Amino acid sequence: MPNPLHNTSSLPRFAELDPDQVVSALSELIAAHRQKLEALLDATPNPDFDSLVMPLEDMEHELSRVWSPISHLQGVLGSSEWRDAYNAALPLMTEHGTEMSQNQRLQQAYAAVDRQLPDDACPAQKSVVRQALRDFHLAGVDLPEADKARFKEIQQRLAATQAAFGHNIQDAQDAWCLHIDDESELAGLAQQILQRAAADARKRDRQGWLLTLDYPTYDAVMRHAEKPGLRETFYRAWVTRASDQGDNPDWDNSRNINEILALRHEAAQLIGYANYAEYSLATKMADTPDEVIGFLQELAERTRASAKKDLAELSEFAGIALKPWDYQFWLEKFKQEKHSISYETLRQYFPVQTVTRGLFELAERLYGVKLEAHEDVSTWHEDVRYFSVQDKGAPIGGFYMDLFARSGKRNGAWIDECIVRKRLNGQTTLPVGYLVCNFPPPEIGADHQSLLTHEDVVTLFHEFGHMLHHLLTRIDYPSIAGINGVPWDAVELPSQFMENFAWNFDVLRRCSAHVETGESLPRELFDRLDDSRHVGAAMAMMRQLEFSLFDFRVHAEYDPVRGPAVLETLRRVREEVSLLSHPDYNRLPHAFSHVFAGGYAAGYYSYKWAAVLAADAFGAFEDSGIFDRETAQRFRSEILEIGGSCDIMQAYVAFRGRKPELDALLRQSGISAE
Repeated sequence: MPNPLHNTSSLPRFAELDPDQVVSALSELIAAHRQKLEALLDATPNPDFDSLVMPLEDMEHELSRVWSPISHLQGVLGSSEWRDAYNAALPLMTEHGTEMSQNQRLQQAYAAVDRQLPDDACPAQKSVVRQALRDFHLAGVDLPEADKARFKEIQQRLAATQAAFGHNIQDAQDAWCLHIDDESELAGLAQQILQRAAADARKRDRQGWLLTLDYPTYDAVMRHAEKPGLRETFYRAWVTRASDQGDNPDWDNSRNINEILALRHEAAQLIGYANYAEYSLATKMADTPDEVIGFLQELAERTRASAKKDLAELSEFAGIALKPWDYQFWLEKFKQEKHSISYETLRQYFPVQTVTRGLFELAERLYGVKLEAHEDVSTWHEDVRYFSVQDKGAPIGGFYMDLFARSGKRNGAWIDECIVRKRLNGQTTLPVGYLVCNFPPPEIGADHQSLLTHEDVVTLFHEFGHMLHHLLTRIDYPSIAGINGVPWDAVELPSQFMENFAWNFDVLRRCSAHVETGESLPRELFDRLDDSRHVGAAMAMMRQLEFSLFDFRVHAEYDPVRGPAVLETLRRVREEVSLLSHPDYNRLPHAFSHVFAGGYAAGYYSYKWAAVLAADAFGAFEDSGIFDRETAQRFRSEILEIGGSCDIMQAYVAFRGRKPELDALLRQSGISAE
């Protein structure tokens, strides 16, 4: 029987995929691609774009389509078999990627194509070739053979260690639970949390309630549990996941962190950079480490006074010196007291189906696209739905939506590529993506609906902004289509831009329907929500700057003689920007998957860099009317459609008429510009 992973002519047939098929599918395809590459290089002594680059784009596209469901399933299924298959396949993918990027014949062929490109060649073709040449250099193609071999070895080891880092977090989180038999200990928690906890206890033949460490439960406890002891217990469990302070030494990420930092530093120095932070900036908008640090420090300096004022006001309101596990609880109390905003009241207006429908209507209103559910598409879980996207009556892509938390599923919210847009030799392949969140599962007693907080609504808008970036691209070459080839510190622009619409009354009115009455969000309740928007915003900004500065400095200041000063760097950063005192057992780095298991290494600052772009871009909509089709079309054509085909700052100026201004973010966050 043919391996279904090899069928790249349709959507993945998830029901037919088997982890036992993974290694053979990739091994066969990679071997075939090696042969094709050799034949291609032998047959094209004078290569041009059509004869060399287009076949290679086709090959990479085929490989990514086979790899995509493998990578995806190991993160969304609680399956040791899929994890083992992924771990077995990862070295094959890493070795092949390094082998391609270190192929000197291939690099020379691309250089020949670059020399032959006419001055009036389309910008997309120029970008494909020049980004490829940059990436050849960053992968060590120019190095002596011994250094090439070492770089390749480093990449293999990094891939394995970063995967292990993420798996340790998942294992530690899934293993933790807290059994409670006294209901008074759960005072303040919403009914849906208690129902889930009681059901989980019964599954294990226990009485009372069993609280797990999935994010919806953790977040609910930190915001609403009246008992400080319960909040502290959850806080400690959360900030010690996969660390030397956690419950299981087998899941301690300390050694993984040290190895990841050492390997990244060595790789950067092999290529000729002083440290990994400099190496990271080769593919970003920011030019130097000093520019990044200066940006973060200026933002911190301009935010600090507002954050201190907010914390002092909240501490006075609480009547205690706030601990980290107190902050969110008292912030919610403060919002209720000062703005009459109730987290639970708001949730009643945001059933996930209603929010999703309103979000899709917004996309149609802005960009003219229509989204339609398809129930006959194979998925990996019964909760997953597939949507097609049409523009002017013609299909342009689709995406899977997997919204609810469950055991074994990676924490957080993200989008990923299932299929990247491709149009080569007159044949078009439409983009398809995965949109994944971890919202509370449908509730007992609420017509089996999942009710979202407003923060959940903002998260969904954020991820949908990424998805639009992936789906609306007009670029034909996969390596620079959609999100590919976009500087990492600009990738968050479309997502953070979309968040702004979740703070507009006309949008929220269409995204809301009270779970019992069907009434949309009242204006009076929205006004109170809007008034509370900036409560805690300065503190949240400082928290993100703490993450960003830690990430960048731990890479920029790495000393191979002394080794990684991970906790020392975190301590110094917190002394500079954190206004809350953290306990000694806090191990933020050990579960910082964005940096140690994801793509944000020496790049977490991108969230704030892109937030400036997003706030400034939304200003254009505020000036013209947020549903203005002409402005939306300009944003679509200058930002969402271009992929990595041109300089992103030039594209931004083409949209906005000028460069972005830092004050736009401060104004939007309610932070004094003084």
